[in-house]
Amino acid sequence: MTSNPGTVLVTGGSSGLGAAVADAVVAAGGTPVVLDLKAPDAGHAFVEVDLADPRAAESAVARASEQVGGLDAVVTAAGIDRCGRLVDVEPGEWDRVVAVNLLGTAAVVRAALPELEARRGKVVTVSSTLGVKAVSDATAYCASKFGVVGFTRALAAETAGRVGVTLLIPGGMWTHFFDDRPDQYKPGADAKLNDPAQTADAVLYALTRPAGSEVRELVATSSEEGSYP
Repeated sequence: MTSNPGTVLVTGGSSGLGAAVADAVVAAGGTPVVLDLKAPDAGHAFVEVDLADPRAAESAVARASEQVGGLDAVVTAAGIDRCGRLVDVEPGEWDRVVAVNLLGTAAVVRAALPELEARRGKVVTVSSTLGVKAVSDATAYCASKFGVVGFTRALAAETAGRVGVTLLIPGGMWTHFFDDRPDQYKPGADAKLNDPAQTADAVLYALTRPAGSEVRELVATSSEEGSYP
């Protein structure tokens, strides 16, 4: 077993869970490189990209790998949401949720996969408790996160023995993820949410398993999580 995760590409690594994962990688002696729309405040290596564009995402992976001298792992923590009834969410916004959360995840992994196979690297995809339990007014988010579950399970089967693949299913966390939601969709002050740093610890555990031993799926939630099981 190694405690150093190596060089880890983190999508959405400028805020929320992604930023917590990047910080955890540094604390463990590794090197993060972030793909996001804005640079991380922590000063990690960074490539600007809109993950809603799969071809741009693939190009960004190549630039990130070149910047840091190769990748040992990928963590796809980027995610967005647009709440509301299906008929009320603007179609372009609905499509963008699926593009970022699912198509962006697939594009980043696809672009990194040859290098990860060569290094026997790791992939951690980030779904959600709403990737296994559907709720009203979240059709775009549920569709994308259910898709991440299926994508990751198929990827694990496809790359078995060559790449370590972990599906992370996190519950709600205290991050800025909820900031731009209408008030009716924001968690209340008494909501039981997880600290993203604690969820990042679970990611780090998956990243540091020895070759041949994998954590295929992880659920990380507050002990009083309401959306799981």
